[in-house]
Amino acid sequence: MGNSLTSGISALALLVFLGKRKGYGIDAIKPHNVTLTLLGAGLLWFGWFGFNAGSALAANEIAGLAFITTFIAPAAAGMAWMAAEWYNTGKPTALGFATGIVAELVGITPAAGFVTPMAALLIGLIAGIVCYWAVMLKGKLGYDDSLDVFGVHGAGGITGALLTGVFASVGATGLLLGNFNQLLLQFEGVVITIIYAGVCTILIGFVLDRTIGLKVSESEENIGLDKTCHGETAYNI
Repeated sequence: MGNSLTSGISALALLVFLGKRKGYGIDAIKPHNVTLTLLGAGLLWFGWFGFNAGSALAANEIAGLAFITTFIAPAAAGMAWMAAEWYNTGKPTALGFATGIVAELVGITPAAGFVTPMAALLIGLIAGIVCYWAVMLKGKLGYDDSLDVFGVHGAGGITGALLTGVFASVGATGLLLGNFNQLLLQFEGVVITIIYAGVCTILIGFVLDRTIGLKVSESEENIGLDKTCHGETAYNI
């Protein structure tokens, strides 16, 4: 939860300095390659099994539980994201399914070894819908989070952390088992992380913006950062 939540909040804070991309809100800025996006989501999901199950530091029951919940929750979130997308736009997409998977890889991480598979299913369904609407929020508020870092990682981290305090039942007890204090601790952790990441990122961003700068010029943006920053392009057609 910690790393993903901080990345989501930090991304939101950096938008103070970066602003919007040229043409945002006017031109259709579509994903580069949906096929590669699906491949990347699959590779990320595969690696996350080692991340969550390996956190048990042993080949034991907790590792097995974390492995199963890391399978169930992202699958449920991907389906929930597509369902919300279908309801809102009339069309479910492969990109939406992949984004839901990534959102719940974040969301299930704090809960992976502490909840049952059924609870993981519920967490995935809830987080998939929450993260979808969190991404939709940027259109209403008008900020340009090009990779949906806040909507996916920030909202996913917050949702997963809080729902851990609700559904925890393995090696810990959550709200559903009468332990309100666990949910309170999770909430305090989320609030402290948001404040810490937001304040520190704004301070770092301010220093960088006043020294080396954080945003490229309009001409560099028009040419493309691959060319202006790296001297190469992905495709030479």
